[in-house]
Formats: sequence, C-alpha cells, structure tokens
Amino acid sequence: MKRVLVATASVLCVCVEAAGQDVVGYGQAEYMNSCAMCHGEDGRGDGPLANDLYKAPADLTRLTERNGGAFPAWLVFATIDGRHAANLRDYRDMPIWGERFLEDDAKKYGPKAGEAAAAERILQLTRYVQSLQRP
Repeated sequence: MKRVLVATASVLCVCVEAAGQDVVGYGQAEYMNSCAMCHGEDGRGDGPLANDLYKAPADLTRLTERNGGAFPAWLVFATIDGRHAANLRDYRDMPIWGERFLEDDAKKYGPKAGEAAAAERILQLTRYVQSLQRP
C-alpha cells in the first residue's frame, strides 16, 4: 500500500510542479480552511484548538530539519491522507482528510475523478506545508 501511495504522490508531484505558484495559493487556502485551527496559521502547532487536543499538533515548520534536511513529502502526504495508516488503532486527533475530501469530491466528480481530486487537494496541502519549512 505504501508503494501505491508513494507512486501516486510522485506522479502528482510532477504534474503539480508545472502549475507553479498556483499550488502555494490553493494549498494555502486549503491549509487555512482545514489545518490552521490546530496547527496555527504559521504551522507551529499553536492554533486556537491546539490545547483542546489529546496530542499536541506537530510543528510543521521543522519537518525538514527533523528529517535530516530533506522534506518528507511522501510521509506528509500519507499523514494528511490518513487512510493508509500503518496502525489504525493509534489515537489520532487529526481528521482523516483523505476520507473527508473524497466524500465531497466523489459527490462532485464521481468516484474515480473524486479520488484524483482528493489526492490533488492533499498534494497541494503537502506542497504548502513544504513552503512553511524554516531554515
């Protein structure tokens, strides 16, 4: 399953690279709508709901630093998606965005195109989180 997720993320990364700046704009809008309440507007894990959660939200600005200088795009993508978690019994305050996005997108575009649209939204969020990295 991890190979399928990595392959999907890799193909989408290539497609989205061509879109350039639009990715940051769309990703930022999705982030503000879906993530900022917990992770904070700047991604440091200090959103207005952060103290109400069982686990503190991750500081998204240090992912590259904690991964030896390389942004872990596939892991961020998989974490946001949440449908392919290795241990589904782990407690997770974070919504399983892959399910939530797919539910809306499948209604709009049908099941197959809905899956592609949901993956695109997750990829845009991943790229936006990459833009939040601090040196």
